Amino acid sequence: MQKSFFIPVMSKKEKTYNAEKEITDVLNSNNKHLILYNDDYHTFDYVIDALIDICKHEEEQAVQCTYLVHYKGKADVKKGSYSFLKPMMTQLRKRDLKATIE
Repeated sequence: MQKSFFIPVMSKKEKTYNAEKEITDVLNSNNKHLILYNDDYHTFDYVIDALIDICKHEEEQAVQCTYLVHYKGKADVKKGSYSFLKPMMTQLRKRDLKATIE
């Protein structure tokens, strides 16, 4: 006896909508991290000032992040959505600091 299988077929419009929604959800999720990398070029004070000005860190938090970057090679300096972190990453890069969003 033959078994019958039902495979639902999605239209192209449904597939496109789901893919776009998934991309939007990923970009807007609040679990992104702004990562700052050590470069052995800039001074501690320069990096601390950048974190205070751009990421709105308190001085103590900026100092702690700077030490983490120096000793571990990188540090998560801010969390949030991609659209929230992107301008900060851009500003850090304009100051010749190495930063990414992961």
